[in-house]
Amino acid sequence: MTHPSVAAKPRFRFDRNELAGAFGDIGTDLPLIVGMVLAAGLDAASALIMFGVMQYMTAVRYGMPMAVQPLKAMAVIVITQKIAGPTLFGAGLAIGLVMLILTASGTLAWLARVVPKSVVRGLQLGLGLQLTVLALGNYVRAEGITGYGLALIAFAIALALFGNRRFPPALPIIGLGIVYAFVFNLDLRDLRDGFGFALPLLRAPSASDVWTGFVILALPQIPLSLGNSLLATRQTAHDLFPEKGVTIRRLGYTYSLMNLVNPWFGGIPTCHGSGGLMGHYTFGARTGGSLVIYGSIFLVLGLFFSAAFGEVVHVFPLPVLGVLLAFEGWALMWLARDMVPVPRELAITIAVALLAVLAPYGYVLGLLLGTFAWYAIVKSRGAT
Repeated sequence: MTHPSVAAKPRFRFDRNELAGAFGDIGTDLPLIVGMVLAAGLDAASALIMFGVMQYMTAVRYGMPMAVQPLKAMAVIVITQKIAGPTLFGAGLAIGLVMLILTASGTLAWLARVVPKSVVRGLQLGLGLQLTVLALGNYVRAEGITGYGLALIAFAIALALFGNRRFPPALPIIGLGIVYAFVFNLDLRDLRDGFGFALPLLRAPSASDVWTGFVILALPQIPLSLGNSLLATRQTAHDLFPEKGVTIRRLGYTYSLMNLVNPWFGGIPTCHGSGGLMGHYTFGARTGGSLVIYGSIFLVLGLFFSAAFGEVVHVFPLPVLGVLLAFEGWALMWLARDMVPVPRELAITIAVALLAVLAPYGYVLGLLLGTFAWYAIVKSRGAT
């Protein structure tokens, strides 16, 4: 049942807070998109335009900052092993079909019922830890002493303005990165030479592409998607926007639809994500307007500047993105605080988080072992 106040809340708003919140997930998205475009030899225009279109589609469907992100496990495999584009598109179709079957059959809804909240909190905590390690261990250190200085300034801005709706911190932080890029890194001739109009290229993945993509890319992705993209995202949406009544079934269908559409137009496989939702929210987003703004950035890049994409995206300082990513991770970890009053629940949450971070296929292990432990230790003793 929809909360009665939902009609009074706008589905779209375009103000400084929505603008600031639009950048809440860019620290996760941009490096993965750039890495896949370069490693797999993708058409940059197609990848950017379709990523923007998915932001629009999700904004209209949910009327809230429901994140759209690249599929992380797939992205890592593509980048590290340089998997070719046709296999990536086949994997997108494969995982879209798998999620459609799981959703339509009721399997996702069943999982949402049987997986306890402490396990979902553990998955969120684990992802928050991973984002923090990535931010502080990779991004902030990317440009040496200069990078540390940029990160320190960005961190001070974020700390001073955190939670400020009048002066949201993401805007001056992104502004700092843009000014630095224009002064020290960006050659305007590259931007000028790369200007031109482009549209997505049509693709037709073969049956062999779909099968190969399923085995190589989709299978490793499914556990992470079940844990973070669906179960944890449903919980985060309930925490932040309870009046929206976001269900696991709705998330499953939009996840599936995105990946059944993207491959035909050269788009990268995408999902929802609890970290992305928290990132948009942390920096001010409250409606679908932030996704429209965010999607428009990728649309403009893809439609008009895709030829210069490889040069332009590398000039933005990674330490600045690292600060945004770190705050996203910390906000996600903060959600687990409601497990603190119950020691057994907290122990399961921490154990699941450690499995997710440290073990191979950690998200599926955390999901399975954490659920088993909860029913054996907590549920059986009535300590819920």
